[in-house]
Amino acid sequence: MTIIDRYLLRQFLQTFLICFLSLLGLFIVFHAFTNLEAFLKIAHRQGGVGRVMGAYYARQAILFFDMTVGFVNLTAAMYTMTRFQRHNELVALMAAGVPRARAAAPVVAGVTVVIALAVLNRELLIPQFREELSRKPHDLALDKPLPFSPQYDERTDILIRGQGAIAALRKIERPVLRLPAALDHYTKQIIAREAYYHPPTAQRPGGYLLVGIEHPKDLGERPSLQLEGSPVIITPRDAPEWLQRDQIFLVSGVSFEQLTNADAWREFSSTAQLIRGLHNRSLDLGGAVRVTIHGRIVQPLLDLTLLFLGLPLVMTLESRNVFFALSLCALVSAAFMGTVILFQMLGSSYLLSPALAVWMPLIVFVPIAVEMGVSMNR
Repeated sequence: MTIIDRYLLRQFLQTFLICFLSLLGLFIVFHAFTNLEAFLKIAHRQGGVGRVMGAYYARQAILFFDMTVGFVNLTAAMYTMTRFQRHNELVALMAAGVPRARAAAPVVAGVTVVIALAVLNRELLIPQFREELSRKPHDLALDKPLPFSPQYDERTDILIRGQGAIAALRKIERPVLRLPAALDHYTKQIIAREAYYHPPTAQRPGGYLLVGIEHPKDLGERPSLQLEGSPVIITPRDAPEWLQRDQIFLVSGVSFEQLTNADAWREFSSTAQLIRGLHNRSLDLGGAVRVTIHGRIVQPLLDLTLLFLGLPLVMTLESRNVFFALSLCALVSAAFMGTVILFQMLGSSYLLSPALAVWMPLIVFVPIAVEMGVSMNR
């Protein structure tokens, strides 16, 4: 690596950090003042407003990085090369026989490293904070029941609903199970005082422990309900060692997060978790999740394509105006992201297949980016 390479790489990384931290600071200031009342309500219970806001925005920063990395990458790269041209340093390199593409190589390398870090952040870090990232400031009080939409267990066709859910306890208040016509010989509806989610273990399947059965009253005395040889509802009659008389256990592949906060589970899960969800018979994830999975695979390629659309424009035009470069960056990013979002919407609604919808922006823009990259050295 030459001195010029190290110089350009350092300039790119410094610009990237400045741009990212500036955008993050604007987001925190605006968001914090908008939700200050919500933070103040729980500050006395969680160690003060500074501690609450610090913990909240530290986690939001990793999500903000994932959302903005493509735009910030392009902005930093275009600014770095514009500044390089502004001081006639690129002219000196070209006079020495160094082509434009070679001069931009350290910037491209820096962008590639940042994209790799974004992939690791998306797949490893964000899923660890999935529950925390899904909360809004007014939801930080974990002891408050939050409403959720009823959801079917697609394997058994049982509708699960309740008055509210408490995330910290994995608890559902006033759960109601409505059984389908194929199972209504057992009972049409089960009502309980509360339910707790238990993940699967080596000894027991995953599902919900319903406590305080109110309807039907004699459910604890009935045999367990099975479907295709697998248990659906386990009663104390068949499991007296771990179920009390007023308890039953609903076997379900729908986890607590998937039931009470399905949108956040889809958004903040890793690609491997989403793929496992597609194979879960209890879930019907639809086209949106298939688009998300393909989108995760394609995203690094999209970020690189966006770079090769914007960077040749600056270097070919040989612009020395920083504001012109930033304006050009905004236009290229808006056109590119608008196209990506449009195709993703078509894939989510099955107007196009999810795979084709996600890959189509690459099919459209990669030939353009290649041609622009080749023309940069002419």
